[in-house]
Formats: sequence, structure tokens, C-alpha cells
Amino acid sequence: MILAHIANVASSHVFTSLAMFQEQAPASFSLMDMWGHMSWIPKCIVGILFIMSIWSLAVMIDRALYFSAARTQSREFAPKVAGALKNGNLDEAIKVADRTKKSHLAEVVTSGLQEFRSFGSGGAITEEQIESSKRALERSEAIVHSKLKRGLGGPATIGSTAPFIGLLGTVIGILNAFQQIATQKTSGIGAVAGGISEALVTTAFGLVVAIPAVMTFNYFTNKVEAFDVEMDNSSSELVDYFIKQSHR
Repeated sequence: MILAHIANVASSHVFTSLAMFQEQAPASFSLMDMWGHMSWIPKCIVGILFIMSIWSLAVMIDRALYFSAARTQSREFAPKVAGALKNGNLDEAIKVADRTKKSHLAEVVTSGLQEFRSFGSGGAITEEQIESSKRALERSEAIVHSKLKRGLGGPATIGSTAPFIGLLGTVIGILNAFQQIATQKTSGIGAVAGGISEALVTTAFGLVVAIPAVMTFNYFTNKVEAFDVEMDNSSSELVDYFIKQSHR
């Protein structure tokens, strides 16, 4: 009798557990279902992360096109302006620069040539003329450097903040999970599955947004540094050219 009673109790407990599991089982983990069960705060967080991803993508495309055009036109500009300066034709060198306005080298060199020509073509080349041209080159370098870095602050900010915004969604999702446990007065996995899914989705989305943004920022920052070196070299070569012309 005792054994039979124990068997009945055990079987009823198993059936009860299975019934509770079947009630909790239908929880779906597709993206659309998780979106539908999210509260408004995690949805706002996902929306913010989506906007940040679009912003980062726009900067990627803009900088890629800008740098590609600068690189292409600079390769065309360098040999042509070198030939014009070798022949002592400043006007031709400036015209070449005007035809390649997207070149970072052309913008810098043009400012130096125009400042040098503003002193007049006749007479001896003075030290003041060379120093003035050098200052014009330095000013132009600073301006072009600013143009090259335009927009790169966006990916830097996105890369550093997106994981924390996703983490905020994680915290809110966990809080919702505990609230569901308190409301339903159950401790099964189904009671917390929704909140945990919200947490995982926002965290994963935050990382997906942040990682490309950081990679983009590092890549284009290295490009800007390379362009800075090219502009420094071109400015130095142009100043050397002016000095050699003054000794003739």
C-alpha cells in the first residue's frame, strides 16, 4: 500500500511537471516574436542602435568615396605639377591643380604656389616670400586635415557607446524577467525566456553596431595619417624648390 501510494504521488508529480513544461514550451525565439514581446524601452534601444548603424554606414560610404577620389586625382596631379615646376611654369602648375580639386596634394600645393606668385614674378626671390609661402602651406595642410577627418568622430562615438546602450537593454530585459517571475509566481525557464531574449538581442545588436564602427574609425584614421605624410612631403619639396629658385 505504501509503495503504491508513493508511486501514485510520483506519477502525479511527473504529470504536473510535464504539464507545466508544456505550458511553458510554446515560447518562440524568432526575431519577430522576440520583437513583439519586447517592452517599449528595449524597442527604443534597438531603434537607437539602428539609427547609429545607419549613421556609421553613411560615414563609411562618404569617407570611402572621398578618399578614393583624393587618391586617384593625387596620382594624376603629382607628375603633371612636377613637370610644370621643372620648366618653371607656375601658372601651368596652378592650372593643373585647379583641374584636380579633390586631390589633397593639389589643395595644399596650390595655396603655396598662389602665395609665392602673389609677390610678383619679376625680381629676386626673397626669404620673406619663401616664408610666406611656407606659412600658406601649413595653413592649407591644417584645413585639408580637418576635411579628411570630417565625420570620423561619429564612428568613434558609436563604437564606444553602442555596447553600453546594448547593455542597458540587457539590464532592462533581466529586470523584466524577474518581474515575470514575481507576476506568474513560477520559476520555470518559460517565465524568464522573454526577458533573457530581450537582453541577448539588445546586447548582440549593440556589438554588431560597435565592431564595424571601431574598425571603420581605425582604418580611416590610418588613411588620414598617410595623407598627412604625403602633404608634409609635398610641402617640404615645394619649399625646397623655392629655395633652389632663389639661389639661381
